[in-house]
Amino acid sequence: MPVEKQPAAEKQSIVKTKGPHIDSLLIVDDSVVQRQHAAVLARELGITLIYEAGNGHEALELLAMLTVPPALLIIDLEMPGMDGVELIQQLQQRKIDIPIIVASSRENALISSVETMTQALGLNVLAALQKPLGITQFGNALKRMDALGNTAAVEPKLDMLTPVGELDLANAIAQGQIVAYYQPKVDVHTGMIKGVEALARWQHPEMGMIPPDRFIPLAEQAGLIHALTLAITDQALAQTASWNKRGLRLTVAINLSPLLLDSQEFLPEVFELLERHALMAEQVVWEITESSVVANLASALGMLARLRLKGFGLSIDDYGTGFSSMQQLARIPFTELKIDRSFVHGAHEKHHLRVILQSAFDMASRLNLVTVAEGVETLDDWRLLQESGCTLCQGFLIARPMPASELPQWLKGHHRNLRELRGAYALPKPPTK
Repeated sequence: MPVEKQPAAEKQSIVKTKGPHIDSLLIVDDSVVQRQHAAVLARELGITLIYEAGNGHEALELLAMLTVPPALLIIDLEMPGMDGVELIQQLQQRKIDIPIIVASSRENALISSVETMTQALGLNVLAALQKPLGITQFGNALKRMDALGNTAAVEPKLDMLTPVGELDLANAIAQGQIVAYYQPKVDVHTGMIKGVEALARWQHPEMGMIPPDRFIPLAEQAGLIHALTLAITDQALAQTASWNKRGLRLTVAINLSPLLLDSQEFLPEVFELLERHALMAEQVVWEITESSVVANLASALGMLARLRLKGFGLSIDDYGTGFSSMQQLARIPFTELKIDRSFVHGAHEKHHLRVILQSAFDMASRLNLVTVAEGVETLDDWRLLQESGCTLCQGFLIARPMPASELPQWLKGHHRNLRELRGAYALPKPPTK
């Protein structure tokens, strides 16, 4: 069960974002003209306090002098003395954590590379934009900052120093504290829900909700991933059967840890759960990461082949993040290709991501694979996926993971957004009498 990635920003439905609450800005650019242009745009967007610096050295000196740091940095890449890349590295080394917009007139591939570097350093990068800056792209970047602030307020971070031990996790699994949350997967053209992904959540009685990146690796290290996966599978299949009885027929995707591909007991246990809940295997999709079958190829391929023979779907998860994507597609009878969010988020603004996405969709179409794009957070990316031939999408634009009890209420709100989601694919409104 791979660690679930946390998207940068979160939306539960298509709601017009309110104006950003940003009052100060530092523009770092060696061009006076470009600084003035950015300042004009910032004032139009309601930012009143604007600082300027001509290179990285000046920016660091200014930041050291200010009692209250600016709320946002716009950083050019090509500057004399200290360029933008080195400035970003210095910000991380000096533990200066201010949201960043990278802006440059250089090629998109270079700008995107710096964006990835900034994220890898643990800094908040709102956007990586090509000059000249426009009011729309600048405003959209500021809205992302506002969304980040709202998300942080709703979901405070757990104290990462609080220890979570193997015994705690074992007891949590036995006592039913590990619960399944469900994130909807919807048809890109109609917006209608087609399935869900089941995601593990730990509802600790004292520490509250513990994120999966804290306990999934622990489960794998402690030999508890088998019990954890069976617990989530049991819950997910029971819930799917319950939805079936209410007329809501959905597929459910469940993450499959690479450590379980060697297990002799896992398959019979899964088959028994399927029979117990009176489900067809076609309603269950196992998500397997690209690197999962490397350790013991023969054993892994045998298990995956038996799952397909039984009728289960197989999804290659995080497609594009590993080094053996083509090889895995040739080896394994996948039915679904799930594209990692790093290729989806912001793709409408980045030519090289659009090319990669289109090539993946074209290949999947030729192989008769369902395509799922994860990490969809903006309507612009959604529109791009509609035009590119993607099958299904999931992400915070549609819904965040939720308990099963919240799905009916989400569905009611989601149906009100279908016309906007469908866009050009929407049916014409009936004539008024």
